[in-house]
Amino acid sequence: MTIDDLWAVSTVVLGPFIGSFIGLLTLRLPAGRAWAASRSACDACQRPLGVVDLFPLLSYLWLRGRCRTCKAAIPPRYPLLEGACLLIALWSALSQTGPMVPVTAILGWWLLLIATIDSEHLWLPDILTLPFGLAGAVLTIGVADAAPWTPLLGAALGYGGLAAIAWLYRRMRGFDGMGGGDPRLLGAIGAWVGWQGLPSVLIWACLAGLSVAAAQAIVRKRLSPGEQLPFGAFLAVGAWLTWLWGPLHSLLRAGLG
Repeated sequence: MTIDDLWAVSTVVLGPFIGSFIGLLTLRLPAGRAWAASRSACDACQRPLGVVDLFPLLSYLWLRGRCRTCKAAIPPRYPLLEGACLLIALWSALSQTGPMVPVTAILGWWLLLIATIDSEHLWLPDILTLPFGLAGAVLTIGVADAAPWTPLLGAALGYGGLAAIAWLYRRMRGFDGMGGGDPRLLGAIGAWVGWQGLPSVLIWACLAGLSVAAAQAIVRKRLSPGEQLPFGAFLAVGAWLTWLWGPLHSLLRAGLG
């Protein structure tokens, strides 16, 4: 096994365990519960969970989706997130080589965590977005060999551009059009994709948002007045696609070439 193979295999093996941790965070952070030191327990009978209960994916299958003690149903969100993180790891291993495999997986896992919380609670906590941006700056400079100013400029333009749009919308319409966490998230994304990738992130995000809005309109026949959409989740989609495929103008140039 080569070093590149080891990077890929290690990332794929780690994926479901990261998904299990993300499942915990998506429940405990919005509820304000401790997550760093407290032990996992069954929500129904409060029995502390052991290794047999916590092994990603396999435990859910072996226990047939129920607690060993009280037989309460285990929320399917856990295997779904574990499976999603496994798919992100596989995608990273197939699209990257060497240490860029775990770097890409870290980006995808973090975006999944942020998108899940924003989709369920319309909340983008700074405890997730700010370290996300810092990690992007460190990893793109240290592993991807980006120039030191690239993530800094990307973060500044990402935050400043979306904050300016939000300010103009508020001045023109008299109410907020997006949450306060969205500009900080785009700033953090800019630390990963650089300033060149920011327009592509926004284009993908708008396309994802319009697709969801159209699907909701078809299913419900109409949109509810004042209904909010999780723009942070759409930004996460845009960030992932831009990281994997590069800025859209590069794709267009390659296609025309």
